[in-house]
Amino acid sequence: MRIAYIFNFLFLVLAIESNAQSLTTGQEVQYNPISTAVPFLTITPDSRSGAMGDAGAATSVDVNAQHSNPSKYAFATDQWGLGVSYTPWLRQLTGDVNLAYLSGFYRLDSKQSIGASLRYFNMGRIEMTDQAGVSTGAAYPSEFALDGSYSLKLSDNFSGGVALRYIRSDLSGGFGGSLIGQENRSAGNAVATDVSFYYHNRLGAEGSPNSIAAGVNLSNIGSKISYNQGSTKEFLPANMRIGTTFTTQLNDSNSLALSLDLNKLLVPTPANIIMTAADGSKIIMPNNNSSKSVISSIFSSFGDAPGGLSEELKEFTLSLGAEYLYQKQFALRTGYFNESKMKGNRKYFTFGVGLKLQLASIDVSYVVPVDHNNPLANTVRFSLLFNTDSFARKKKDDDASKL
Repeated sequence: MRIAYIFNFLFLVLAIESNAQSLTTGQEVQYNPISTAVPFLTITPDSRSGAMGDAGAATSVDVNAQHSNPSKYAFATDQWGLGVSYTPWLRQLTGDVNLAYLSGFYRLDSKQSIGASLRYFNMGRIEMTDQAGVSTGAAYPSEFALDGSYSLKLSDNFSGGVALRYIRSDLSGGFGGSLIGQENRSAGNAVATDVSFYYHNRLGAEGSPNSIAAGVNLSNIGSKISYNQGSTKEFLPANMRIGTTFTTQLNDSNSLALSLDLNKLLVPTPANIIMTAADGSKIIMPNNNSSKSVISSIFSSFGDAPGGLSEELKEFTLSLGAEYLYQKQFALRTGYFNESKMKGNRKYFTFGVGLKLQLASIDVSYVVPVDHNNPLANTVRFSLLFNTDSFARKKKDDDASKL
């Protein structure tokens, strides 16, 4: 079995809570998830979005907008911002898999901003054995993505942004042993781009406490990736994210924001490979060996599901989020993420808090799955954020102390 497929299949099985027994009971259940290469690009890397059910397309501007919608940077009020996030991943199953994320932006002028981020996914230590079960060494697979973005205000309420991304996926992890059929295995490299837009405006007359925002981000649109020098190529997780956020200023000290995001992978739906389980039920197994081009697959992804429109609709994931903010210093957040059982069955609630200190802001989020024995249970994200406002406030306090 090829190493790339071993790791991608393992990630798919663990990360999306695929319980084969529960999905194959009954008469005939179709289980047809979409798998791609480098699925770590779809993991929400920061605590704020992670606490709001992974919503982020139209939430207010923050340092970590690079992942969900970089066009929001055009409306940043701070001169610059920097964020560091860390997520121990799949802690129910292993103790050495994690995602680290570094992001930041710089406002060029009142209309233009640039952003950048580095995402590193460490898959831990994998013990390798030969066909006789004898240890042949250890592999340390890892993946990373480095990207930069540019955003521009197109009007007082509307902005657009583009991002360019370089992706490297080393699933062999420097393993020096030899496996049958693995002589040509190598790290995969790819490039991709994001195109995003963001709109926000007040609802009602001048001075109204209510506002509405909307955003869209087409991400990871780029080349396919290969782990065997081009012999076979796999799709990147090209994705369409659309969302909206309603915000109301309850009074001078309190505000509440409600967010909704929809996501859909823009890659081919697996073809029908029907397997029969021990109880006689039938399962549709993934087969992403599609020869379609990237552009063709994007357009056809809205109508290629074997189950027709009903299955296409199941390919959308839903993110609901809420954020309560007190004096722009303390935040309480919650959310819900939902994915069809046919497409992976990820369903979980999220909770989080945020606190702005003198020099930095700290965000923490926590995942609570709907079902028990879920590998995503107890997932905790940590984010540490710095911006112009923090350092300006510190300088003001220091100056005042000298008087």
